[in-house]
Amino acid sequence: MLTKRIIPCLDVKNGRVVKGKRFENILDVNDPEILGEYYSNAGADELVFYDITASNEERSISLEFVEKVAQKINIPFCVGGGVKTIDDFSEILRKGADKISINSSAVKNPQLIKEASEKFGNQCVVLSIDAKKVRKDKWHVFLGGGKIDTGLEVIDWAKKGVELGAGEIVINSIDEDGMKKGYDISLLKKVVSEVNVPVIASGGAGVYEHFLEAALEANVDGLLAASVFHYKEIEIMKLKEYLKIKGIEVRI
Repeated sequence: MLTKRIIPCLDVKNGRVVKGKRFENILDVNDPEILGEYYSNAGADELVFYDITASNEERSISLEFVEKVAQKINIPFCVGGGVKTIDDFSEILRKGADKISINSSAVKNPQLIKEASEKFGNQCVVLSIDAKKVRKDKWHVFLGGGKIDTGLEVIDWAKKGVELGAGEIVINSIDEDGMKKGYDISLLKKVVSEVNVPVIASGGAGVYEHFLEAALEANVDGLLAASVFHYKEIEIMKLKEYLKIKGIEVRI
């Protein structure tokens, strides 16, 4: 079994880390560089930062926090939100990020995945997919903070993204986001079975067992969560020790 990565997710709005439920009821948490440094020292394998209002506000990502974070941490980190062009990729990578996450811009311009992969390598290109269940065993890709149904089927889009050059897929369940009732295992299993790149589970982790379930049943490569880490309901090293006891390979 490959080592599973534990990945705190930090949503950034107006230079501050925030958290909500199902993309609504947004609450302030902390400064991104302070939380980033805390997680770097607490045993996180990677970090993901999303500038959550950049796309809706039709602006580029805030680069100031990226530079600050890069100076504070010693683990890889990914940045997303408002990334539309190859120049955006260049700027963010220059500021110190290791990977770039694209979501709505990839749906609107799929060739961006291919161009970025060819220029920077597929290890830099993360396709983030906001998925919502539309009927039994059917999920669509949503944009606009979970409000716009693109009509794209998640499985088809994930496969297309990998074909174009995405080196990693993040599947974020809008239905489970912030609810702490567990990841959408059936969705994750379907995606993992259809693509040959790492898949990261996002949306729904509330207790240790949820992480174990996604690692064992869906065989995802990474386990991403936000509020349970931000509010110290789950400590990363204790989670890793729990997973290791259960037979899951983790980096301690």
